[in-house]
Amino acid sequence: MSRVLTHPHMRDVTVAAILHALSDPVRLGIVKELLKVRGGMNCTQTAQKLQAPMPKSTCSQHYRILRESGLIASERRGVDLICSVRTAELQARFPGLLASILASYGKERASRARHRTL
Repeated sequence: MSRVLTHPHMRDVTVAAILHALSDPVRLGIVKELLKVRGGMNCTQTAQKLQAPMPKSTCSQHYRILRESGLIASERRGVDLICSVRTAELQARFPGLLASILASYGKERASRARHRTL
C-alpha cells in the first residue's frame, strides 16, 4: 500500500509558507521547471532539467516541502510521483505573488551573472 499524499487546502496556504519553500534556490529552480511543462514531472526529470545531479531522496525532500507549502500538487502515476504547480489556485489566492517572486529571482540571477563577467 502506498503512502497517502496530503496537500493543504488553498485557504490554509500562507505567504510565509510559500516564501519559506522558495527560500532555497533548488526549489525555486524546480518550480520554474515545473511551470514549463504540461502534465508535471517526477524527481528524475526535474534533476535532469536543472542539470543538478542530486540523490532522489534530496529531490523528494524538496518536492515534499513544496507540496506541504501548497505550491505544488503531487499524484502517483504507477511508480512515479508526478508534480505540478498549483498555478490557478495560487493566482486566485495570491494574485501575482508567484510570478513576482520568479521574476525577481530571474533578475537577481542575471545581475549576479553580469557581475561575475566584469
